[in-house]
Amino acid sequence: MAFAIGVVCRCDIGLASPLELLMLRQIALTAIITVAACAPVVARTIVDAAGRAVNVPDVISRVMPAGPPASVLIYVLAPEKLVSWVHAPMAEDREFLLPMVRSLPTTDRLNDGSTEVDLGPLLVTRPDIIIDVGTVNEAYVASADRIQELTGIPYVLVDGRLPRTADSLRQVGDLLGVSNRAEELARYAEHTFETLSSDLASIAPAARPLVYYGRGHDGLQTGLGGSINLEVLAILGARNVAGTRPGGLVKVSPAQVRDWDPQVILAAAPEFAESARNDPRWAEIAAVRERRIYETPMRPFGWFESPPGVNRLLGIAWLKEILYPGAFDVDLEAEARAFFKLFYQVDLSDRQLDTLLDTSARHHRGASPVIPPRKAGAASPNVTDEPNPPRL
Repeated sequence: MAFAIGVVCRCDIGLASPLELLMLRQIALTAIITVAACAPVVARTIVDAAGRAVNVPDVISRVMPAGPPASVLIYVLAPEKLVSWVHAPMAEDREFLLPMVRSLPTTDRLNDGSTEVDLGPLLVTRPDIIIDVGTVNEAYVASADRIQELTGIPYVLVDGRLPRTADSLRQVGDLLGVSNRAEELARYAEHTFETLSSDLASIAPAARPLVYYGRGHDGLQTGLGGSINLEVLAILGARNVAGTRPGGLVKVSPAQVRDWDPQVILAAAPEFAESARNDPRWAEIAAVRERRIYETPMRPFGWFESPPGVNRLLGIAWLKEILYPGAFDVDLEAEARAFFKLFYQVDLSDRQLDTLLDTSARHHRGASPVIPPRKAGAASPNVTDEPNPPRL
């Protein structure tokens, strides 16, 4: 195991002299002792999503996120307790967040599967607890245990699956001492899923569109059926053209997308949305012919993913209108205002709302309705899984 402090983690220890190596070890040991000395006093024991018994302080005032989904969860529940961002909000996103969090420091993702632990952020932020939200598996459990043992700081794993949103809000709300707020947010999530289930009951299987979701500037990364990044699509009842085979993020080719012939294309990047509309190689795809290419809204966090956190709840309302135009009574402007007020604690101005919805469904109401599928999608042999994709 390697222990790193700030820039020390970037040193090539293979070129260091014995004296320099001794100094590095002493610095690392000092940091470990310092972090351990600052570890919070244990007052109670909880059981996290991995079934781990974690000793936590009775009062928690400073919370460090291990990844972007955790940043969002902590922010919506208790912004005053958030000590850092993993991905700092961009300048154009900060106006959609409370002033108290706009200038928080940025720290690296803690649980990234590497064998190196950077203690620098822990020394700077001095958290009472670390929270990690996302997939819960053996690799993340092992990493959480390693960091907790090394630092003495409680490390809690939270199930980040979208259907578990209400439960996760309540559990973390109770942990942070904000149960009343957590209950309000959890009820919103439950109402969202209940309404969606009722709405989808009226949509016949043949009317559920084939959808391709393209990530990156070229749009050639997508997700398989088991990818947490495409959970919103599955919950909306749409059919992922990459198939239902369990898996994570994959790379595909333009030829593969043409063969799948999606009826709707969702673009994570504006560059991909533009190229898909104008590239002759894509011209015969149903989604291109029917002008059903949509850039996913991203401010202040992704409505579809990026990160795959509680921010995706608003994406459900957006996708209802995208995937099933005219089928449901969706007031996206009202829904966006309500969500931002409740979750982000921000009152949207008309200008801000226009900015948020600039690429949304309300600018595409002239798009054609869902057309019958010409072929069902299935994963192709030339689809290549990315090994152990990181949490986003």
